[in-house]
Amino acid sequence: MRSLCSLCGVLLLLTVARPAPAGVGDPQLRTDHPWYPGELACSTFERLFATQAEMFERVAGHLPRSDQDRALAAWMWRNLHYAHGQEGREDLWGQGFRTGDTTSREYWTGLFAHGFGLCGTTHAQWTVELNALLGHGRSRAVGVAGHNACEVLLAGGPYGEGRWALLDHDLSTVVFDPEGKRMLSIEEIRADLKRLIDPDFRPERQQGWPLGGLHRDDPRSYSEFRVVEHLPGYAGPPPKVHLRRGETLRRSYRPGLEDGKTFVFWGRNYRADGIPGPERSRTWINQPERFRNFPEGSGYRRGQARYGNAVYRYRPDFGDGSYREGIVRESSDEIVFGFQSPYIIAATPSDDSDWGIYEPGGRNGLIVHGNIDARVSVSVDRGQTWHEYGQLNGQLDLTDDVKGHRQYWLRLGAAAADLVDADLEIVTVCQANPALFPRLQEGGSTVTFEASGEALVSAGPTLPQARAHLVDGAFGTPRVTLQLSPPTDRYAMRLHAAAHVASGNPPDPSIRYQIEFSLDEGRTWHPLVSDWQIVRRGTEPGDFWSQSFCYGDIPLPDLMTGPVQIRFRNDGGKRYLRAEAHLAYEVPGDDHCRVTFAWSDSEGATHTAERTFATDSPQTWTIPTGENIEMKWVEMGVRR
Repeated sequence: MRSLCSLCGVLLLLTVARPAPAGVGDPQLRTDHPWYPGELACSTFERLFATQAEMFERVAGHLPRSDQDRALAAWMWRNLHYAHGQEGREDLWGQGFRTGDTTSREYWTGLFAHGFGLCGTTHAQWTVELNALLGHGRSRAVGVAGHNACEVLLAGGPYGEGRWALLDHDLSTVVFDPEGKRMLSIEEIRADLKRLIDPDFRPERQQGWPLGGLHRDDPRSYSEFRVVEHLPGYAGPPPKVHLRRGETLRRSYRPGLEDGKTFVFWGRNYRADGIPGPERSRTWINQPERFRNFPEGSGYRRGQARYGNAVYRYRPDFGDGSYREGIVRESSDEIVFGFQSPYIIAATPSDDSDWGIYEPGGRNGLIVHGNIDARVSVSVDRGQTWHEYGQLNGQLDLTDDVKGHRQYWLRLGAAAADLVDADLEIVTVCQANPALFPRLQEGGSTVTFEASGEALVSAGPTLPQARAHLVDGAFGTPRVTLQLSPPTDRYAMRLHAAAHVASGNPPDPSIRYQIEFSLDEGRTWHPLVSDWQIVRRGTEPGDFWSQSFCYGDIPLPDLMTGPVQIRFRNDGGKRYLRAEAHLAYEVPGDDHCRVTFAWSDSEGATHTAERTFATDSPQTWTIPTGENIEMKWVEMGVRR
């Protein structure tokens, strides 16, 4: 147990001065675009599964009622919104981007922030969605020849009580049996590989679904069955944006920011057609109508899918006190602002190499403007360590210390009264997946706005961020306890927690994993995840990934202000390598949200449409549009 003085130091870091009731919590948009309606259509699993069902019915002619159809609906949606490509790493262990396993296996980050991932990355993340859809342990990542695939356990009809079936997003492949009655497992495919992966063998058996949809030779990978990963991904909190008074968020659908030539990204620099950053040439993204009943496959087009940007501009008002909504703490000689985003902070690399984003000299990810002689520093580990940048007298670029992260603290060595006329502006540029941005429909489009009024405070996902909240146990042991509080005078609404466990090779299915929470500083405990087990079914290869994840979420009692303790433990002595916790808390106030769309159409001109929404209930808005729409950007901001 930490000493009382040490614990008081942790709690002091979490104390926030009383915020003014301002800002907008979790604004989201949805349009009536048939393929790309935006975040409000997919920002929870419930919304996502409803959207997938609508899309499947439009394509297949009936609702997905069987396990097979629901799996195909999820697979189709994934193919249309997530592309193969090398995403930028996160410094999950606090040891740099090139050290250890720094792949993000968190579902929502992969989908909303990156939109790109290699085969192992996408399938580890995607198992989380498939388990939410079908049940615990009903999906697994599987290593084959030079590739990582995914299988799901389907039940009912020809699958009886349950059979594994290949569901490969990365190679856009499912394989039906010769009669077209059911989808086959990798073990079944490899037993008759040459015939079953031949697209000319009884093509009608595929029912119009792709087999080697990106390249016809890809399914040769199923010649081997090497390794299985159980519970290889996890879900943190669904994406939430908190816009503070004086802040805007502009999401650009194409690379290049406003001038068309400032490229800020977080992934491999493919340099396709002279445009830096991630891209994919073989993908169904931006050509969804080709996905089913199109035997030619996706085809090849450089830049078919690219990244987008999410640009936060924050101009805190030190005159009316609303700046307090954005701070972590303040004193007579300093103010500390916090920043958190579902998107990942990007960088303009210092060179044109494949992985220049990891090298020193990154720019344009975090820029602070101001007219005051105040020292500036930044922390990405919840205030445990600080990187000093000297005096702010004009502009400072702090990108190198925040790139690849989703949160930071910014410390200014000045009192609020000294900053009233400083013209302070904080600009944070993130990478985001434009397939999740709301797109307008041709011939008139309806927009739906909704705001839950919630924001997030997080201990993690990185190990240093979690250590700032450690109150009992230790990482690398079988027991860890974190403590987290919402900002002062804010009510916590929901708790999310996840743990990265050294579960063993092979994993023992008898071990039970628990996540518990306490609202009275550890005197009594309540279950968040109870008796979590690694379920092993059917045929398995001889090797296993020696790690897994345990995760969950739960609503909290009304009027709960914290602190909340979160305890991770198991009965098998398995070590916790990393853990994280997140509190969703209420954002009260009566501010409104201004929404602006910008697009061009067949007329060639750029059009804009703007509307301000109250945040107390869902609302709709109809925008007149023409033909051949090309989306430019969509912006949300706070209006009093």
